[in-house]
Amino acid sequence: MIISVASGKGGTGKTTVSTNLAVSLEQPVKLFDCDVEEPNAHLFLHPEFKDSRTVYTFIPDIDETRCTGCGKCAEICRFNAIAVLGKKVLVFPELCHSCEGCLDICPENAVRTGKRELGVVEQAQRGHISFVRGCLRIGEAMSPPLIRHVRNFEGPEELVIIDAPPGTSCPAINAMKNTDFVLMVTEPTPFGLHDLKLAVEAVKVLGIPCGLVINRADIGDRQVWEYARREDLPILMEIPFDRRIAEIYSRGRLLVEEIPSWRSSFIALHQSIQAIIDNRRSLP
Repeated sequence: MIISVASGKGGTGKTTVSTNLAVSLEQPVKLFDCDVEEPNAHLFLHPEFKDSRTVYTFIPDIDETRCTGCGKCAEICRFNAIAVLGKKVLVFPELCHSCEGCLDICPENAVRTGKRELGVVEQAQRGHISFVRGCLRIGEAMSPPLIRHVRNFEGPEELVIIDAPPGTSCPAINAMKNTDFVLMVTEPTPFGLHDLKLAVEAVKVLGIPCGLVINRADIGDRQVWEYARREDLPILMEIPFDRRIAEIYSRGRLLVEEIPSWRSSFIALHQSIQAIIDNRRSLP
């Protein structure tokens, strides 16, 4: 089972939910921090890191001794990563999306496989939790390929929890697609509701079941609850706006360890998600 913990905006409590959920379960769990631009789950887990490897992506490398300047590589590139001036081919690595179309179409085999560093993927362990995170290289704009490298550690029949990037753009979609359930973390404010609506519409396009966790549930108004009722979205957990919870978070501690009564709430959250997935799979 793969659960993606997502949100329409940053700061709603995705990492709080994903880390506490992983720690609460008494079974092997893989926790992936796919918020590769600013990974922070490790600040709460304090895992023991054991492996790190640099990840690269394809960029074209032009062999000028073979190139005739025909321009076919530039024609196929929809991201303007290649330009041909006379018989000179210019490559703009930052624009390349690594589709390898130029590599396939070149009639002279003048396009060679080059590479650009995306960042690093690191593995760690904390008890029953196998932790994997991606760290995007400073200055790198293409996070989806690195997210896919993190998700390559998924295995069949394993419980995987993904701490997804916020929003509804390509990074978030890559962390949500091909999962069994999207747990959307939101807050009952006008901004929270606005971005929740955008995120839920994205999940609908992906065709994945979705449920809500409402963080800081006793602030704002009831519009999030009304929206959830209209959209038939189950509210699986509510976390209050509580000073003690805020202090625990600010110290990099886990809620289920500082207030053990919360452990049963996160176990119940997992059971609710499992029931929704099982019910969906049983439908004809």
